Amino acid sequence: MAKPRSLLLALTPLAIILGVAFLGMQFVRPELKNPPVTADLQVPPQVKQILKISCYNCHSNETQLPWFDHVAPAYWIVARDVKEARKHVNFSEIGKLPAPQQKATLYEAVNQIQLGAMPLPSYRRVHPESEVTPEQLAILKAYLKPPAPDQATPAAAVGEADAQYAKWIHGTGVPPPVSPALNGLAFIPEYKNWKAISSTERFDNHTMRAILGNDIAIKAIAGRQINPWPDGATFAKVTWFQQVDDKGFTRTGAFQQVELMVKDSKKYASTLGWGFGRWRGTDLKPYGKDAAFANECVGCHTPVRNSDYVYTPPFRGQQ
Repeated sequence: MAKPRSLLLALTPLAIILGVAFLGMQFVRPELKNPPVTADLQVPPQVKQILKISCYNCHSNETQLPWFDHVAPAYWIVARDVKEARKHVNFSEIGKLPAPQQKATLYEAVNQIQLGAMPLPSYRRVHPESEVTPEQLAILKAYLKPPAPDQATPAAAVGEADAQYAKWIHGTGVPPPVSPALNGLAFIPEYKNWKAISSTERFDNHTMRAILGNDIAIKAIAGRQINPWPDGATFAKVTWFQQVDDKGFTRTGAFQQVELMVKDSKKYASTLGWGFGRWRGTDLKPYGKDAAFANECVGCHTPVRNSDYVYTPPFRGQQ
C-alpha cells in the first residue's frame, strides 16, 4: 500500500496547483455586453423563432449564455466568437440596412445553414438545440423566395433586355474605362471572350448567372487540377435578372452585375488566396464603401473551403 499512498501524496500538490489555476482563470473575464437592440430583424414570427434559437446567441445583441459557457476557458472562446459573429451579421442592427440588403444578408445566412457551416459544427455539438432541421430550413427558404410573376414580361421589355444582352455579347470598339474594385482589383473587360464553364441561379431574387473562366482556368479544368486551382485562374460571374416571355420561357432580363475571382495564393493570402471584385449596373460601378467589402466574399466562400472556396463546379463535359 506504500506505493499508492506515495503516488497520492505526490499528486496532491499538483491537484492543488491546478485547482488554484482553474479558480484564477475565472477572474479573467473578457467583456461581453449586450448593447441595446436598435433595429431588429423584422420577419414573420415562425422565421424569427428559428433564427432566435439557432443564430441570436452569437449574431445579435441578445446573447444568452448557458451556465457552462460562463466557465473559463470556454467563456473566452464564446466571448471571442460572439464579438466576431456580430461583426459579420447582427440581427439586432440589420434593420438599418435597405430592405434588399437585408434580404441578401439573410440569404447568405440561410445558404451557410444549408451548407452545414452555420451554426458552427463545434457550437452545435455543445448546443444541440441550435441545429436547424430540414423542415425549418424549408421555412427560411420559403420566406426568402419571392412570388413568381403572375404574368409574362411585356414584349417591349423582353426586346429591350435582348438588345442589351446582344450588346453585351457583341460589343465592339474600345470599352470605356472602368474603375478598379475598392480593394484595388482591376476590372478585366476581356472576360466576355472567356469560355462558359458553369451556370447557376438565386432563388431569392430571381437572378441567373453565367460563370466564365480564363485560359488558365480552362486548362486547369482539362487537366483536372482544380483543387486547388492554380494561381492565375480567374472567373467572371455575370448576373442578369430573370424574365418570363409570353411562351413561358425564362430568359435573361436586365443586366445586374459582374464579379471576378482571381487566384493568387500569396497576393491574396488574407482573403482565402483569391482576389474578389464586383461591379454593378450597366455603368459597372465598383461595389461597396471601401476595401472591406471583400470580407463579405470571404464569409460567403469560407463554407466551401474543401473545393478551394469555389462554389459552382465546371460543367461535367469539361472535366
